[in-house]
Amino acid sequence: MLNKKQVLITGGTGSFGKMFVKTILRDYPDVKKIIIYSRGELEQFKMRQMYPKDKYPQLRFFIGDVRDAERLERACEDVDVIIHAAAIKQVDTAEYNPEECIKTNINGAINVINAALKCGVEDVVALSTDKACAPINLYGATKLTSDKLFTAANNISGSKKIKFSVVRYGNVMGSRGSVIPFFIEKMDNGAKELPITDMRMTRFNISLEDGVELVMWALKNHIGGEIFIPKIKSYHITDVAKAIAPNVPLVEIGIRPGEKLHEEMITKTDALNTIDIGKYYAILPSVSFKNKHEDYTKHYNGKLVSADFYYASDNNTEWETIESMRENIVKYVNPEFKVK
Repeated sequence: MLNKKQVLITGGTGSFGKMFVKTILRDYPDVKKIIIYSRGELEQFKMRQMYPKDKYPQLRFFIGDVRDAERLERACEDVDVIIHAAAIKQVDTAEYNPEECIKTNINGAINVINAALKCGVEDVVALSTDKACAPINLYGATKLTSDKLFTAANNISGSKKIKFSVVRYGNVMGSRGSVIPFFIEKMDNGAKELPITDMRMTRFNISLEDGVELVMWALKNHIGGEIFIPKIKSYHITDVAKAIAPNVPLVEIGIRPGEKLHEEMITKTDALNTIDIGKYYAILPSVSFKNKHEDYTKHYNGKLVSADFYYASDNNTEWETIESMRENIVKYVNPEFKVK
């Protein structure tokens, strides 16, 4: 699928980008070029040490910001595939810096779309978040707007051979700024208690590996305009804390600005356009000039979900336990992890 292709990853030095590059190099040894496009020179320096030029000549590192349309367009020359992972992701950061969040998450999405259309890119998959579903914070609102921009881009592609789709999933285990490394760092620094925003809180859970697998699946199967959602487990935030430090008291500190008690990935309104395609759900575009709902259903051998269906972290049928979270931490975050 990616052999002989040129791939560009925006935000490529992040947790997802690193795993995606590792996966491409393992599964597609004949990939022509992988372009890491990001604005952080230190993170690019660190990544270059992982992949020396003499051993990995197919890797290229471009300093650039998705806000910079001209630079992005230059980076996209001769590119076949774009994975758009760049974003301002921290909820509280977005609340305190709203214009900056909009410039990156919305204007950046527009720049990616325009560069892809102008440079003859064939496949674009953008990463979304559960916070884009019925958003109550600016980060979620900007990502919902981004999702709509990418799915609608198929309608302005004309005769160009290009497909735009989105993948949406929940909290990634061990990603930068996420709760597991936060709790582990707290304990490593001698904390006598762990802060919990709300004891009732639940979240979706996915590993980086499964996130990459979803993107690869989308690249291979999408026909354009879909928002793909994986069927994954939920967890109670208190169970994560107990998995890491079962004997440490938990202290409730209150929900942060823009935070939800529970996350959604498909609302009841979305259900009108959602099909079950086996391992994943797909929210279909409400307006599509290229494909009808019947085309998607036939392509995926899918089935429309019930009218009252919705998919949220608190109504999930599959749950992580304290024991399974502990196993996941060892498997996906830190092989040397020990209960504190």
